[in-house]
Amino acid sequence: MKQEQMKIWERFLKGLLVMTGILFIATGIGYLFRYLGFSEENIIIVYILGVLIIAIITVNRGWSVCYSLLSVLLFNFLFTDPRFTFFSYDYGYPVTFVTVFIAAVIVSNLTIQIRKQGYRAEQMALRTRILLETNQMLQKAKNADEMIEETARHLMRMMGKNVIYYRAEDGILSEPRFCMAEPGAAKMLYLQQRERQAAQWVFENRKRAGTGMDQYPDAHCLYLAIRNEDMVYGVIGIALEGMMMDVYEQNLILSILGECALALEKEGYNRKREEALAQAKNEQLRANLLRSISHDLRTPLTSISGNAGILLNSASALGEEKQKQLYKGIYDDSMWLINLVENLLSVTRLEDGTMNLNLQIELVDEVIEGALKHISRDHSDYELKFIHSEELLLAKMDSRLIIQVIINIVDNALKYTPKGSKIEIYARKENQMIAISIADNGKGIADCAKEKIFDMFYTADSKVADSRRGLGLGLFLCKSIIQAHGGTIQVADNVPHGTIFTFTLQAEEVTLNE
Repeated sequence: MKQEQMKIWERFLKGLLVMTGILFIATGIGYLFRYLGFSEENIIIVYILGVLIIAIITVNRGWSVCYSLLSVLLFNFLFTDPRFTFFSYDYGYPVTFVTVFIAAVIVSNLTIQIRKQGYRAEQMALRTRILLETNQMLQKAKNADEMIEETARHLMRMMGKNVIYYRAEDGILSEPRFCMAEPGAAKMLYLQQRERQAAQWVFENRKRAGTGMDQYPDAHCLYLAIRNEDMVYGVIGIALEGMMMDVYEQNLILSILGECALALEKEGYNRKREEALAQAKNEQLRANLLRSISHDLRTPLTSISGNAGILLNSASALGEEKQKQLYKGIYDDSMWLINLVENLLSVTRLEDGTMNLNLQIELVDEVIEGALKHISRDHSDYELKFIHSEELLLAKMDSRLIIQVIINIVDNALKYTPKGSKIEIYARKENQMIAISIADNGKGIADCAKEKIFDMFYTADSKVADSRRGLGLGLFLCKSIIQAHGGTIQVADNVPHGTIFTFTLQAEEVTLNE
């Protein structure tokens, strides 16, 4: 309150000094005009010009009215005969004085109105600019916490005051956070029980409280809610320390908080929509998985059951070669099922985030050879060749998972290339990475399919001789595993025909101490 009174006195003294100074200047110019022989009308115009200047410099209309009255009296006292008296020989002068006074007041009012309109236009432009900056700032924020924090920082910079903010989480105000305009200010002032109670009251009642308000007027801060019609997202406290804000400042702050509430509402809608889309996607994935499993498990299980039944009931009637074929069919189908289950388990662990990488420095050639020993499909009708590298290649990897990647890609090549096709595996060092390629000379993959080939549940349109369609998990799993290793995987055309799958791993060097 004392600071407000000081400001009032300062404005009063400033207005008084301006009015007195302009009166002296106008009177001095009037004496100069009289000395130069100018008419009294010219002197009157000088005083009217003074009214314009006062109306421009001062805010209070009273100074202009007071100046108008004093200027008429001074003109009568100093420049009309008889001089130095308020009496006039000319009976028309009183009418002139009244007319001049009214004209001065009208000019003053018009000037003040124009000034106010300019001031309002300036305020509107400033308000628009601040709200635009606020909107742009909120658009850059990534989540609700950042939106409230950036709003608090924006208010702190704009007001030059310490700002305290509370985030509403599950219907409860969180602990206060601070944006301090004064780095050395004591935060304990704003952690008092009274401050927390004021913020809680605002949160529950959706009204302002604190400095200058009916509720908690002794608080250090003015507390306002970040809210829309349905929800309170948080509470902002501005440390006014007893000072009062004008109506423009209050409206501007409310507009900024309104922008923040709109952004938070939009963020909430977007988050719910993303959650709904994710849930719908998960439901679709589950449906696809169940449909695929029901189809893909039936064929090998039926084959295993049928072959086992034949061997159980009619083994003695079958020749040795026929029995070997049935045993081999059971073995191939069971190995296919094992590979399928391994892929399912790996995908599940990846989706749940429970797959832990056991990274070790491994010899790349040994890992590739280990993978080729576990190829589930019969590749006797294919030319499967591993081209060893001339240099010693070491990479940091989880060998168990990389073996699974190689198996999936090779099985994919065996599945979709015709018999007699050539499949080559080779590794090389490229900069700080080890690149492992698996190339075949089959029919290749269409360009439109390359974009989707690493998607979950995507399968090619090619028909497979053994009717095992596959879940479309193998290449998706390969991509997930390689990305978890910090590498990349891509597919390209093999010249003149066929496909090349290439993935990369981080290269390692081993220094031997002599």
